[in-house]
Amino acid sequence: MINPSHFDLQSLRVFHLVAEHGSLTKAAEHGGLTLSAVSKRISDLESVTDCILLIRRARGVELTAAGRGLHEHALRVLDQVNSMANEMSDYAIGVRGHVRVWANTSAIVQFLPDDLACFLDANRGVKVSLEERLSGEIVDAVASGKAELGIFADNVPAPGLERRLYRRDKLVLIVAEGHRFAKRDTMAFAETLDEDYVGLNAGSSLLMRMRDAAIAAERPLKLRIQVSSFDGICRMIEAGLGIGVLPEKAVRTESFDSGLHLINLSDAWAHRTLWVGASDAEMLAPEAARLFDFLSRPDGGTDSTPSLGG
Repeated sequence: MINPSHFDLQSLRVFHLVAEHGSLTKAAEHGGLTLSAVSKRISDLESVTDCILLIRRARGVELTAAGRGLHEHALRVLDQVNSMANEMSDYAIGVRGHVRVWANTSAIVQFLPDDLACFLDANRGVKVSLEERLSGEIVDAVASGKAELGIFADNVPAPGLERRLYRRDKLVLIVAEGHRFAKRDTMAFAETLDEDYVGLNAGSSLLMRMRDAAIAAERPLKLRIQVSSFDGICRMIEAGLGIGVLPEKAVRTESFDSGLHLINLSDAWAHRTLWVGASDAEMLAPEAARLFDFLSRPDGGTDSTPSLGG
């Protein structure tokens, strides 16, 4: 069995350079090392792993299956070490706390920039690391401790998390100017299901909500194109590739100048709640607890009463 203590960070860094550049010579150039030092590091890793990691070719090197596996692990290790170094540097220069927040796209696009700017202005010794993820991933991250706080949609189960109301938002239908629906002010989602849709990628809570509504109407949701961002949806709709559903405040004002039209949806599910959640509020570090309270404050337009469950 391989002894984990036999791996060293510098060898993993060198191996990453070789994998990235496909050449021992280029890895040496970019790493400020001699070619013999790079070759020695690779030989040491092959000895430790008891695997051939590289195949030498006339114009460079190619990773073996074992090499690709080691590279994936090396990237994760190096990323964690970099994160650790950055966090320790923050403490060294006076940062008193670090809060990891995962949030869905709706929260990040509509509300979080102003909220975090306000919080950090009043808490200058706190650092917030924000990651944009799907609501299901956010719930899992908070439950497992990868994130202290998560902001997610109300149609995603969150068993065991303490949830507080963060914001309410409204979903609207977006169509291109000139579309047959463009003169409508309000309509039901079921009326739109003959149309091609532009939607988010699989796993998003918004797409899940639309599919559930289509099932309830006993109609298929005709997804023509799926993209990863709200802006991407708007661009596709502008090009006439379909219609879409987005949070009202996520649609930029300039999008309407470029030919998009907003239509209110009469369906009850178009009015959503975004939750902010923690695994256990009483166990949060002081800076995370302050942010949890801040994001669920009544003056943010929410009811801050905690509730348990999903």
